[in-house]
Amino acid sequence: FMAFYAFACVLICWVVWAYKMGFGSQWGSFPLLGTPGPIISMGDELKQAALPAANIYPAYPMSTMVYFQFVFAAITEVILAGALLGRMNFFAWMLFCPLWLTFSYTVGAFSIWGGGFLFQRGVIDYSGGYVIHLSSGTAGFVAAYWVGPRLPRDRSDFTPNNVLLMMVGAGILWVGWNGFNGGDPYSASPDAGAAVLNTNICTAMSLLTWTILDVIFFKKPSIVGAVQGMITGLVAITPAAGVIAGWGAIVMGALSGSIPWVSMMIVGKKVSFFQYVDDTLGVFHTHAVAGFLGGFMTGILATKEGCAAFALTNPGGAIEGNGRQVWLQIVGALFIIGLNLFMTTLILLFIKYVCRVPLRMSEEDLILGDAAVHGEE
Repeated sequence: FMAFYAFACVLICWVVWAYKMGFGSQWGSFPLLGTPGPIISMGDELKQAALPAANIYPAYPMSTMVYFQFVFAAITEVILAGALLGRMNFFAWMLFCPLWLTFSYTVGAFSIWGGGFLFQRGVIDYSGGYVIHLSSGTAGFVAAYWVGPRLPRDRSDFTPNNVLLMMVGAGILWVGWNGFNGGDPYSASPDAGAAVLNTNICTAMSLLTWTILDVIFFKKPSIVGAVQGMITGLVAITPAAGVIAGWGAIVMGALSGSIPWVSMMIVGKKVSFFQYVDDTLGVFHTHAVAGFLGGFMTGILATKEGCAAFALTNPGGAIEGNGRQVWLQIVGALFIIGLNLFMTTLILLFIKYVCRVPLRMSEEDLILGDAAVHGEE
């Protein structure tokens, strides 16, 4: 229900004020944010789509652009919720969703996509490796720290309860990601086709790599592990999908199936801080680590042809002799990490100490579960 609520809440906030904060005209001389405003009149919905600060004018109506970008914003909060399942006070979540969208997500979106300072400097994030995945992974981990852990019994007994349904969801996710990445050129262009193909190449390679590592170290191929590898592949290719070549997607898939595997299966289980912070679904490993990796590798593997096809002026990445792109990608990642560390903390402390709403459910309610929170099971 946290995800269901977030999806609805984000949509209303998006059309009333938040879309223009992420993709509208720059707010004065402030290069981090667009000017807030609604997109709810028929005139607004029918006019040509425009990202004025980025000088981008897709050949379809504003309503299409608003909804396309809304789904990105909504899924960011849905991913974030995965780190907080099983103990966050729902009333705190109801306040958190609009506040985080307004003061964190829109800043990252405008800065990298909407024409802000990182966009102007040439940071590449094709479809949201930074804006969506690094943001949600970082914010989710920070929020998990402030909210606190689940009950010990829930943490110790957290086996999947419906693997078949998980596989169905994984298949839907993989297929849906083709629209996620293929839609970002804002046209049915050759680059969109390349983005879709590269998305699938990287994902397949990542799934295979994760499964091979499971077999080597645990002697058994894990279905849950294969889905994790699929997700990290999808996340890692997201910032690079249309600007790298197919061979680059294979390289990225091998890395996205191995580095997050080490992060989750070794570092996450051996480092005490990762045990202390109860990231329920491991979104830090699958989204923050994989998103950072994908953005960093974009700085290395981006091609001149891919950048040109995506209407970028960047002369490719390090493989094209442009080592500066690697540093730009690191700067972009550090900005997103810092933004989410600061804003997520500030928002949660505001909810707890100013609004006087507890972040975590009481022990009694945690024991009772859904009946205590929703009055139903």
